[in-house]
Amino acid sequence: MNYKTETLVSGLAFGEGPRWKDGRLYYSDMHRCVVESVDESGSVELVCRVEQSPSGLGWLPDDGAADAGRMLVVSMRDRRLLRLDPDGLVEVADLSGLATWHCNDMVVDEQGRAYVGNFGSDIYGADPTPSDALLLMVERDGAVSVAADKMKFPNGAVITPDGSTLIICETFAGCLTAFDIAADGSLSGRRSWAELEGVAPDGCCLDAEGAIWVATVFGNQLLRVHEGGRISDRVELASESFACMLGGEDGRSLFICAATTSESEEALEQLGGSIELVRVEVPHAGRP
Repeated sequence: MNYKTETLVSGLAFGEGPRWKDGRLYYSDMHRCVVESVDESGSVELVCRVEQSPSGLGWLPDDGAADAGRMLVVSMRDRRLLRLDPDGLVEVADLSGLATWHCNDMVVDEQGRAYVGNFGSDIYGADPTPSDALLLMVERDGAVSVAADKMKFPNGAVITPDGSTLIICETFAGCLTAFDIAADGSLSGRRSWAELEGVAPDGCCLDAEGAIWVATVFGNQLLRVHEGGRISDRVELASESFACMLGGEDGRSLFICAATTSESEEALEQLGGSIELVRVEVPHAGRP
């Protein structure tokens, strides 16, 4: 199928962590240190500033608790999980004791537990050799534990609608990995969900047929991947894709975070990042 893309938002440095909620797409512009939202007409609003660079986004459940419905945001460089309260951002958890480099993407379950990945090592430093990373779980009260170890750059993740399975992109392993989720949020049953030879999977989102749209970093394309690795659809782009999210009024709007570079200085100079919009046939699965 030939997909037609249109630019919804331009002039970003580096968009990440898109999430659809209440008629708007929320996203982090990592290098500009802001979280913004946009509606389907392209009207952008500032949500908050995160001075140490925002990445993954999510929300606590609307369950009547004191913090119900509030947004969570990953603060990358100081490796913290923050919550946006009416008076501003507050710390939920300090992850620096376990995260061995910048924190990045996140998925939040229906109990308010956040699963947060990190780079593992300074891939932009003098020695770019990747190191294994931990996937961390943060309880609603801020308690931090290791959900999974020996991850090859744990990145975008989804949770199935029944809450039983977490599927996460391992960027440096070129694969999607699945885990069973226990009642206490712990992960087990680690297994390959899809092997993607020659692909560096980054952000992702789940559709109603159980397929996952995967941003690929290199190759200027987005892939619709099925369990086992079959690729049924591709969206060709003018630049690299780093994250995606299904949303819109009917759930069939596929929002793509695209950028000309991920390097912070170059990204701020070029402001070549954008949110691209593609209409697809299968809607979202009802949750990230």
